[in-house]
Amino acid sequence: MSEPAYLPFLQQTMRYFDRPHDGPARSPVASPAAWKRRDLDDGAWRVRLDAGEVDELRRAVDAWTEKSLPLGSMTPADFALPTLGAKIRQWRNEVSTGRGLQVIGGVPVQAWSPDEASAFFWGLGQHLGRPGAQNRRGDLLGHVRDTGADRTDRYVRQYLTNQNIPFHCDAADMVGLLCLQPAQSGGMSRIASSVSVYNELLRRRPDLAPRLFEPFMLDTRDEAEANGMRVLPIPPCRYSGGVLRTFWHSEYLRTSQRHEGVRLTDAENALLDLYDEISDSPEFRVDMSLEPGDVQLLSNHTVIHARTAYADHPQEHRKRHLLRLWITF
Repeated sequence: MSEPAYLPFLQQTMRYFDRPHDGPARSPVASPAAWKRRDLDDGAWRVRLDAGEVDELRRAVDAWTEKSLPLGSMTPADFALPTLGAKIRQWRNEVSTGRGLQVIGGVPVQAWSPDEASAFFWGLGQHLGRPGAQNRRGDLLGHVRDTGADRTDRYVRQYLTNQNIPFHCDAADMVGLLCLQPAQSGGMSRIASSVSVYNELLRRRPDLAPRLFEPFMLDTRDEAEANGMRVLPIPPCRYSGGVLRTFWHSEYLRTSQRHEGVRLTDAENALLDLYDEISDSPEFRVDMSLEPGDVQLLSNHTVIHARTAYADHPQEHRKRHLLRLWITF
C-alpha cells in the first residue's frame, strides 16, 4: 500500500519535535527571524497577487475540480503552477530561513465555492512542503470558526471558539491561514518573534533562560490521551548551529498540573509569566487583520501566534471563517 500524499497527524508531530540541540543559547541569538514590531514597518512581508497569477490559480483549481478526486490524493503535479511555483519557493524560504512570516493577498476566494477554496489551499500546500493532517481523525484542513464551544472545557480546541487565544505554536513546521470571512469586530491575528522574545528574556533573567532548554510536561488534551499519553515531556527551546527553534504553549504547560505528579515550581511559573509578558508587549508583537483572500504563512519554530477575541455577524454566511493548513518541510 502506498503512503498517503499527506503526513498523518502523529508522524507530523514527531517530525516537528525532532529538533537538533547542542546546548542552551547563552548569548543573544542573531537571526533574520529576530525582529521586533518596528522591524516589520517596511511591509516587505506582504505581497499581492497580480491578475496573471490569479488566473493561474483559477486554472489550477478548475483542473483539480474536474477530476472529482478526494483532496487527500492530490500531488504537486495535480495542481500545476508553472509561473507561481518560483514565487511560492521564495515564500517558503522566507518562512523557513528568513523572518518566519509571509502574507499573500488577492486570492479570489469570494468567487469560489468552499470546496474550490479548500482545493486552492491544499494545492498551495503541495508546493510549500508536505501537508499534514489536523488531528487523529485525519481532517486535512482546519475550519477556524466559532462553534459555540466552551473554551474552559479542556477537550475543546481553542480555534473552535470566539475567545482570546494566547501565544502558542502549532506542532508542524509551518502554519497557514486562509481568510474566507473576517469577524464583525475583533479576531486580530497577533504574532511575535520567539527568537527576539528569548533574547529579551535572556537579557532580563539569565538565571531562568536555561530552563527553557529542559523538558516541561505538556498537557496533550484529547490528542494523545487515547494512547495513554496524558502529558509529554517537551523542552520549549532547542538550539543548534546558531539556530533557535521554539515550541511555545504556556497554557498547556500550566494545565499539565491537573495530572497527578505534575507541579510547576515558583521559578518555572515566573519563567512562563515573563515569556508571555514579553510576547504580548507592544515592542514585540505585531497585530494584523486578515481580509478575504489573505493567506498568512508562519514558521512554528521562530514565530509564535495568538488571536484576540471577536464578535460575529448575525448572518450565518458572514460569520468569521478561516481555513488552517499545516506543512512539514
